[in-house]
Amino acid sequence: MAQTVAECLTAATDSVTLINDINTNGKKSKYVGGSAEADTDMSQADINACVQRNVDHLETILAYEPVDSDDDTPDVKGSSDSKTAYTGAVTTGKAYIAAN
Repeated sequence: MAQTVAECLTAATDSVTLINDINTNGKKSKYVGGSAEADTDMSQADINACVQRNVDHLETILAYEPVDSDDDTPDVKGSSDSKTAYTGAVTTGKAYIAAN
């Protein structure tokens, strides 16, 4: 059974959450092994790579579209569903990497 656009976007929400949390908390983000009390041991390069992987994932999901009438790939790209949180996270992630 093919996924719907909503299911694809819901699956991508974890990447949105990770990017936004790292942007807000930096080395204290739980997504890179940090905590409110302590920074992570991860290098900034590794954190940036983590953010980049999630940006790449979101960009891939946002580009989903069927290639022909027999393709059951959901048309995320052409959908009118709100993608604001996802495109915002891509922008945030790219800005975070550029600044760090």
